[in-house]
Amino acid sequence: MARVAVLVAAAVLAFLAATEVAAKKWTVGDNKFWNPNINYTIWAQDKHFYLDDWLYFVYERNQYNVIEVNETNYISCNPNNPIANWSRGAGRDLVHLNVTRHYYLISGNGGGCYGGMKLAVLVEKPPPPPAAAPIKNSATRTFTLSGFANQFVIPVAVFAAVGTMWDAVLKLW
Repeated sequence: MARVAVLVAAAVLAFLAATEVAAKKWTVGDNKFWNPNINYTIWAQDKHFYLDDWLYFVYERNQYNVIEVNETNYISCNPNNPIANWSRGAGRDLVHLNVTRHYYLISGNGGGCYGGMKLAVLVEKPPPPPAAAPIKNSATRTFTLSGFANQFVIPVAVFAAVGTMWDAVLKLW
């Protein structure tokens, strides 16, 4: 019985792992990276950012940075009182989108924000996994039980599963 429980648990975990939406790492600006004179609003407009995605910023470390600010400071390009400083010194920084909310990111160094280095994203919950495909009738067998006018449709897989579980129970006795 314990083996059956383990097998069922493994099958459920495998199914859940297969249906999860994988987190994505977005390179901000694609091959133009985090630089002035790029419209990051246009870059982000056709993208969906989901919980646990990552933003990857690549930039000249001696000139720019990545800081998170509130919406007011985002609009005015004000780097004072940042919510977070995501710069780690190498010019290759990751921002983990681990909360469903708006993120307002700017470059507070070298006038980068005034040159367009600002990005606002809304992080959403991932969409639900797609519905399972319906089971086709060709995978079932129809049995007529004498004494009953109705027919019972029982999938062959159910018989196999019940037989396997019954064998496991008998082996434990």
